[in-house]
Amino acid sequence: MSEPISNAPRASEVGGQPPRTDVKAADVRRWRKYLADERAEAAVYRDLASRRSGEERAILLELAEAEGRHEAHWVELLGDRLGRPRRGDVRTRVLGFFAKRFGSVFVLALAQRAEARSPYANDSDATAAMVADERIHEEVVRGLAARGRSRISGTFRAAVFGANDGLVSNLALVAGVAATGLPAATVLLTGISGLLAGALSMGAGEYVSVRSQRELLEASVPNPGAGSAVRDLDVDANELTLVYRARGMNPEAAAARAAAMLADHSLRDADSGDQAYEEVGTGLSAAASSFCFFASGAIIPLIPFFFGVEGIAALIVAAVLVGAALLLTGAVVGVLSGAAPLPRALRQLAIGIGAAGATYVLGLLFGATVL
Repeated sequence: MSEPISNAPRASEVGGQPPRTDVKAADVRRWRKYLADERAEAAVYRDLASRRSGEERAILLELAEAEGRHEAHWVELLGDRLGRPRRGDVRTRVLGFFAKRFGSVFVLALAQRAEARSPYANDSDATAAMVADERIHEEVVRGLAARGRSRISGTFRAAVFGANDGLVSNLALVAGVAATGLPAATVLLTGISGLLAGALSMGAGEYVSVRSQRELLEASVPNPGAGSAVRDLDVDANELTLVYRARGMNPEAAAARAAAMLADHSLRDADSGDQAYEEVGTGLSAAASSFCFFASGAIIPLIPFFFGVEGIAALIVAAVLVGAALLLTGAVVGVLSGAAPLPRALRQLAIGIGAAGATYVLGLLFGATVL
């Protein structure tokens, strides 16, 4: 066990806690680590704020200020044991790297994960207020990240699905055809045909899907011309109440809302559909993303065949390349969803390689039957 560095009590209480009289070397190392992490996290929020405006910028600066209060706690607790400034842990430094260069929803998702990993709940040297701060910070960052997720969700969905479909379907196609014993040139041409057919099909399907979803949303948006009828409504009968009851409000809430609308002679909808449109995206952007990402995924299993590799060696190289890409896409999905990236990455890998393996076995059986 480490010997105490100093048994002298502090002159004042720190963060509402009694002064420590049994400070050990391990305590000092831990406090210095916390201090470095708090400084790094505050810098991340300031960097993110520099790329934002309005309310988002103000919120991020408030978060940086809160991290500054935590920093002051550890500074006071360390006192004359402060030592030289340390760097934050690797994850916080990586977060800072991305924050300085991108400032995107990806960084906010990483920040959300970082706040969720706070060790303060299990450390008696952190105050109850600090523990509560970290828990609330996770929710604040989740809210900020949710805005960005809403803006990219339609295009991102098409991109992720397109890339994974391209990776898995073309690897399975190439594996199945190669297992029949056909020449490498034939396998390559089959893979290229699968790439083009799949990319075009994905793009067209995504366009139709998104356009149909937007048309359904448009059918639910109030008719702008209905607002002109509000001023002529019978105040006593108040048909406007029925509008809000039809939208799901209870009679009391609908009556209150209708009265407010009659007061300023307008017909507004709290759920205008604008946010829903953002989440769905546009048909063209979704189709383009789906096409490009399917093609970028589908070309990966063809790489060894482009370089003249044949037979089982080509399939092994293709499987390794596709496996690495599946791990990457799964990890990105995990990060952006605020979840642990490793389980998502392994899930993507298992599904993709499993599908390709099953097709390869079927190709072997079919090839044996033909021969």
